[in-house]
Amino acid sequence: MNIIYKFKRGECYLLTKDARIGFIGTGVMGSSMAKRIMHAGYSVSIYTRTKQKAEALISAGADWEDSIADLAKKCTVIITMVGYPSDVEEVYFSDQGILKNASKGSYFIDMTTSKPKLAIQIAKEAEKKGCLALDAPVSGGDIGAKNGKLTIMVGGQEQAFHDVLELFQTMGDNIILQGEAGAGQHTKLANQITIASNMIGVCEAIAYAKKTGLDPERVLDSITAGAAGSWSLSNLAPRMIKGDYAPGFYVKHFIKDMKIALESAEELGLSTPGLALSLRLYQELEANGEADSGTQALIKLISTQQ
Repeated sequence: MNIIYKFKRGECYLLTKDARIGFIGTGVMGSSMAKRIMHAGYSVSIYTRTKQKAEALISAGADWEDSIADLAKKCTVIITMVGYPSDVEEVYFSDQGILKNASKGSYFIDMTTSKPKLAIQIAKEAEKKGCLALDAPVSGGDIGAKNGKLTIMVGGQEQAFHDVLELFQTMGDNIILQGEAGAGQHTKLANQITIASNMIGVCEAIAYAKKTGLDPERVLDSITAGAAGSWSLSNLAPRMIKGDYAPGFYVKHFIKDMKIALESAEELGLSTPGLALSLRLYQELEANGEADSGTQALIKLISTQQ
């Protein structure tokens, strides 16, 4: 039996281990995130467009639902981790979507990197239904998702944040409420703007080290510990050196994020030349057939331009 928490704008469930968690989108990131929730003792229902991609989670004990509507009707908390803003809109606003099928008092947590305006819209519609919505995009890649070490950037009402904090803690260890609805998405866009220029620098550094005849792994031993240190340098540069371009985060999804960030920056009247350059280079990389590669594949493009 779920305990009811009396909230000033409706009735919301106080999250306990008896709560059933719905997870929509079980790709590279979502699959590991859902697994962390299951390992923490929660009952999890899952849905993704291609059931085959969810077989590992089903084998591990997750319950498969045949539709978003079926999942929404059964779950107290519904987490979405899909690809694009258009997917978020479909998952939440279609006739078979979350908003039309979830019970009053449910929590909606969109962990997709999406548009801040869309996060605000979801929160407003959720409130009308007597539910609470949080936008909570993440950073940390496949490694962070597997190890439960994600950074989770949250926007929404403070009470909702505290109600589901224990759930967030199964997936991440740097979890910060940034402000009202949309604030999580704005924070993630700031994160992606930072990474965009940094990735160019990481690729150029590895290409330079190789060109001079240095051992790039030994170079990394020096520069990762100094002022040049960054997550991308420590985690993605070694993959570049080994020629490992498997996706921890897809090129195509990074392009999506950068486009959203560039659009948002332009709306604010802010110039972001580093972001614009990175977007152009990644679009060129995508045109070369690397859309489904990891973002570290940018080294291929940088190396050929030397």
